[in-house]
Amino acid sequence: MHVPDGFINAPVSAATGVVAAGAVALSLRGARRELDERTAPLAGLVAAFIFAVQMLNFPVAAGTSGHLLGGALAAILVGPFTGVLCVSVVLLMQGILFADGGLTALGVNITDMAIVTTVVAYAVFRGLVKVLPRTRRSVTVASFAAALLSVPAAALAFTLLYAVGGTTDVAIGKVATAMIGVHVLIGIGEAAITALTVGAVIAVRPDLVYGARGLQQKLKLRVNGELVDVPDAEPVPVAARSHRTLWITGLAASLVLAGFVSFYASANPDGLEKVAADKGIDQRTKEHANADSPLADYGVKDIEDARLSGGLAGVIGVGVTVVAGSTVFWAVRRRRTDDTSPASTSL
Repeated sequence: MHVPDGFINAPVSAATGVVAAGAVALSLRGARRELDERTAPLAGLVAAFIFAVQMLNFPVAAGTSGHLLGGALAAILVGPFTGVLCVSVVLLMQGILFADGGLTALGVNITDMAIVTTVVAYAVFRGLVKVLPRTRRSVTVASFAAALLSVPAAALAFTLLYAVGGTTDVAIGKVATAMIGVHVLIGIGEAAITALTVGAVIAVRPDLVYGARGLQQKLKLRVNGELVDVPDAEPVPVAARSHRTLWITGLAASLVLAGFVSFYASANPDGLEKVAADKGIDQRTKEHANADSPLADYGVKDIEDARLSGGLAGVIGVGVTVVAGSTVFWAVRRRRTDDTSPASTSL
């Protein structure tokens, strides 16, 4: 789904750049409310995990592969505004360091892969958890459905952008049919990864899942023939519930996925690459401005061993992404703290 330079013309690319910049600015403000003691330490890790899993292309059909987009996963784990920022950080790192996704198309990619997926997924997720039983299993089910729908939604968004600003003369109906069809299949993989990850975190630390807050029903006792709520147990202070174990486990998993498992990912073109080649969309693709980057195409320059080159590039990518993401989210969290400090609220 990473759109390269040349697919979309300059005016539409510029317009999506403005949309993306506005959405990121809005998300920076909204993330102040989401990044508390629970979500702030994990947001950078979520970005790194998405980066790692995006390296794991899985086969779908007819010589096509897919990979995680991550908007649904990020929105459910750390909140929709923070989710937009997580995916945007990943896209920025991929575009600058790995020549994956065009630089002039960065606005297109953020709009499509960060904004559309997150907004659609979180809207579906919140709608489902309101009607499903208030249990942890319902959160997992809602995560699956939200992620499944977010991927064809992104494919539809790209099709609409291409209809307005495409640089080749291709029947838009054929593009829409091909894009949405293959990305429905990719959405199944996205849904499985998202549901498994959300379910795993809920199993060990449900308090850290943003989308699961307040969903547990209160226990009730029958007293004199009437049902009454059981008093809440004394809450454990947030500071006492260390995030360290989960953070280390998540980082280790990300490093293993990017540094080792990625070598076994499908080599088939992803959904957009396949459709672009089949329909002629890629006729005016431009070479990436950072094509000579030392990490271009997810390999380390001058290292001939493919396994070592790709694995080292993946590890570097995870490290850079977790540092960049954590820095951004720490700054946003600090701004929230400054905004709510006694000095800032005094008359």
